Amino acid sequence: MSARTTTTDRVADVAALFDGARLTLARHLAGLRKSELATLVDKSPTAVAAWESGAKRPTAATVAQLALSLSVEPGFFAIRPEDVAALSTTPHFRSLRSTSQLARDQAFAYGQLAVDIATSLEKHVEFPEPDVPSLPVAVDDHDGDGPERAAQLVREQWGIEAGPVGHLVRMLENHGVLVVFSPEQAASVDAYSFDSRLRPVVILNPIKRDYYRQRFDVAHELGHLIMHSDAEPGGRIVEDQAHRFAAELLMPTDQIRDLLPTTMGGNVWRTLARLKEQWGVSIQALLYRARRLGRLSDVSYRNAMTTISARGWRRNEPGLVDAIEQPSLLPRAVDLLMQEGIDEAQLIAQCRVPADLFRTVTSRTPVGDSPPVSPGPNTNPRSGGRVVSLLQRREAEAQGERR
Repeated sequence: MSARTTTTDRVADVAALFDGARLTLARHLAGLRKSELATLVDKSPTAVAAWESGAKRPTAATVAQLALSLSVEPGFFAIRPEDVAALSTTPHFRSLRSTSQLARDQAFAYGQLAVDIATSLEKHVEFPEPDVPSLPVAVDDHDGDGPERAAQLVREQWGIEAGPVGHLVRMLENHGVLVVFSPEQAASVDAYSFDSRLRPVVILNPIKRDYYRQRFDVAHELGHLIMHSDAEPGGRIVEDQAHRFAAELLMPTDQIRDLLPTTMGGNVWRTLARLKEQWGVSIQALLYRARRLGRLSDVSYRNAMTTISARGWRRNEPGLVDAIEQPSLLPRAVDLLMQEGIDEAQLIAQCRVPADLFRTVTSRTPVGDSPPVSPGPNTNPRSGGRVVSLLQRREAEAQGERR
């Protein structure tokens, strides 16, 4: 049998098992509208809508066209029980007005496929079980202390000692949260999060290379996961609650209040620079905290932020740490499996995603960048995410039984 005949048979099999939700996912990932995809495959938008809804199935020839147009293998469209993309909740994007629906759909499709990759890898390795507490906070609760209580709950439940939080990304991973960088084409979308029902997910912006702001972003998204499982994303109050959660998690009230300035005179900027390095947060976050806790007046805060703007620090604050925190859960899993003789091509085939997407999802750094690893405050830089090879575990158990 020729290779061409085999490929034709495979596409025919996919056509018989065609999953419309996978087509929607691939289209969103490509950043295309139904009408644009219809043009690429010389069909009507109505036909595309029917395929996606499951009302109709495309022919084998059309499946091949769709795969070519969307840069995926035909097998991407076949239904598979273990795929979890359809189980994901609505993601929390920062501002629904600053990004288009098309960009948000593209970003979310990437995040859903990241979960599918993690699920596929988890057939071979053991990841930490999700251990993210839940403390819902009402979306109309503007003045209550819910965000602060949620942050205190995390510190208590996760055993975070008093003082600065260490490597925050590593901490989330060790409690079962999937953290990955988004691809550069999705850089217009800030960090976002969602619950995949199997494990919580945080997607980091690939071009925000600021260690201090990144940590606040991660804490902010953790706040959404804990407080806003049923909240409508993007609202002003919801975003403010996530900010307050992040501030309390990284700078607990009872530990930071007396360290914050009450005026902006004297050597206060030096004091803020020292606190920035000690607590791993930006000067702007410290000023926000000082105003929120009543240490700085509104006037003093506004004047300080005017100075920040005049110095060009809004997006480029000076600091001693250049490196960003890096995820290690998926990269560590890939390293372990390759050491056991499973090469990258096999893993990509199992995950049914384009090779470049697999490499982006499983990278320690934003693709195309190799910054140094940031240890974070009070963290052993050599410690990694807790990933265990199931093969190694089975071998160890077998040796134990023989003894």
